[in-house]
Amino acid sequence: MKTLVIVSHPYPEQSTAIKALQAVAERSANVTVRNLESLYGSDLAAFDVTAEQRAAEAADRIVFLFPIHWFNLTPMLKAYLNAVWSYGWAFGPGGTALKNKEMQLVVTAGATEFTYSSEGVIQSSMDEVLTPMKASAYYIGMQYNQPLAFYEAMGASGATLNELEHRFAERLQAPLGSL
Repeated sequence: MKTLVIVSHPYPEQSTAIKALQAVAERSANVTVRNLESLYGSDLAAFDVTAEQRAAEAADRIVFLFPIHWFNLTPMLKAYLNAVWSYGWAFGPGGTALKNKEMQLVVTAGATEFTYSSEGVIQSSMDEVLTPMKASAYYIGMQYNQPLAFYEAMGASGATLNELEHRFAERLQAPLGSL
């Protein structure tokens, strides 16, 4: 099984948890990591679409690793989806490049899990916040796995960071179809 991890963080210099999780992915067998900001800076139009599509085509599971940014994807990740998941490639006539692949979301949030609940400030669960990605996966024929969300991740260190890394490593090595 081959896994592609697409990493995005709008403020990489401030990232602790995402950097640590990316390092876990980089050490994992059969995992390719593509950090969008490292590859393209902050240029939302600089994608090498052919290279990104080839990387996705070679994978069985595609993992998106990012912090929740204003209850949404990061700007770079949204631009990536707009550019790379094109009509005729990911969907539409002949667009089956991602069909039957697994989509796995791994997200961090600075807020508490309670914040992401019907009783919390945003009155929405993390699953509800991630609904557009779920819909996208189903629309193009991917298998959508239960997201892995890490709360209160801002400034995580020590035992907390070790636990995040361990849970992510387990998810990366899980057999296809088991999530």
